Amino acid sequence: MPQHFDAVVIGTGQGGSPLAVRLAQSGRRTAVIERAEFGGTCVNVGCTPTKSYVASARAAHVARHAAELGVRVGGPVSVDLAAVKARKDQIIGQSRSGVEKWLRGTRNLTVLNGHARFTGAHTLAITGFDGQLLEELSAGEIFINTGTRAVVPPLEGIQRIPYYTNSTLLELAELPGHLAIVGGSYIALEFAQVFRRFGSRVTVLVRGERVLNREDADFSESVRKVLAGDGVEFQFGVQPTRVEPHPHRANEVCIGFEQNIPALEASHLLFATGRRPNTDDLGLEAAGIETDGHGMISVDGQLRTSVPGVWAIGDVNGRGAFTHTSYDDYQIVAANLLDGAARSVDTRIMAYAVFVDPPLARVGMSEDEVRRSGRDALIATMPMSRVGRARERGETDGFMKVLADAHSKQILGAAIHGTEGDEAIHTFIDIMTAGAPYPTLQFAMHVHPTISELVPTLLDGLEPMQ
Repeated sequence: MPQHFDAVVIGTGQGGSPLAVRLAQSGRRTAVIERAEFGGTCVNVGCTPTKSYVASARAAHVARHAAELGVRVGGPVSVDLAAVKARKDQIIGQSRSGVEKWLRGTRNLTVLNGHARFTGAHTLAITGFDGQLLEELSAGEIFINTGTRAVVPPLEGIQRIPYYTNSTLLELAELPGHLAIVGGSYIALEFAQVFRRFGSRVTVLVRGERVLNREDADFSESVRKVLAGDGVEFQFGVQPTRVEPHPHRANEVCIGFEQNIPALEASHLLFATGRRPNTDDLGLEAAGIETDGHGMISVDGQLRTSVPGVWAIGDVNGRGAFTHTSYDDYQIVAANLLDGAARSVDTRIMAYAVFVDPPLARVGMSEDEVRRSGRDALIATMPMSRVGRARERGETDGFMKVLADAHSKQILGAAIHGTEGDEAIHTFIDIMTAGAPYPTLQFAMHVHPTISELVPTLLDGLEPMQ
């Protein structure tokens, strides 16, 4: 007979861990299942390690440019990747062990290590790495939080060469001589700038004609310009078709393209070409849980799957691909299930940041989306060179943009590419979440000298979008 629980959470990511604790605290006999490392993608191979690398890369960049601020730091700046990695590993270890200790120390919560697979709508089999059956469980409520993994394209010759994903690149202890990156989105660009600032030559291979193709073209170009200023090389309109070992240098690669484009030689190859949900080995078909064509679990606004009593939160539901959206999923489910609320992901205002330096942060609609909507709108832009805090720091790259409805005066969207833009964007997030019109923010008194203090001045410049 399966061991029965009131609730089971599959995965200990940023949504699954706090949800398991809340369920246990509510009086439910709860189990949480983790097949790998505690903390999920963010803690182990996502935000935590990559942003520690971003911090190290920024320190190297600031040191190299210290003389511009009248500071002398001695000889040439170099980066010890083994030391950077050791620092990263320590930070990860603290976070991972903290999550595990929290879960194991929660009353009414059973922690199980193994791989969960549905055997029915509300039954699960837990197996070890060797495939041996460890446990059989049943529960009236099941919550899926299994995350995603990197996609590696099936190129000709891929089995013959060493290559990296966002996870395995973080295990390098020596700097690449020449890092080639396939992809033009945020993972590709963050790693490109990091390793260029570490001292590697970096070439980014982009299928389209610009990076960050979901952003407005002016922001895409602004980010590209900054990275090019760091020395990152770009090739646009290229699609790798084959890879092969370098004929003369061991462990290096040659990347081939169509259309008679010369092959590119590189010491290391990183694929940043998208992510796939970890749903193909969950036995969803045995439970009758529906997925879309990409393997994402279909959910409604309250994150309920097609099977009553089963929810999907985090990256696997296709409703957001960030740590903060996963945590918000947890809050929505917990509020509705435990607090009698009626929250919905359908009303969530999307916000995110690309953690290049300076960061690009955005909330709500882009200019392209507003134009396609056909509504009467107002628009304003402002270069970061007008922001006193940015000038004082010598970091004036980028600009701000805001869009508002001409009639309701609601802010439709905003973006900042500039120093501390990832923090300043929250002035827009909060006012939009409150549903307040833009004059509420326009007439607010902000502290000087900050980045946010120029937001009211930005709003002063709103004019009809042509």
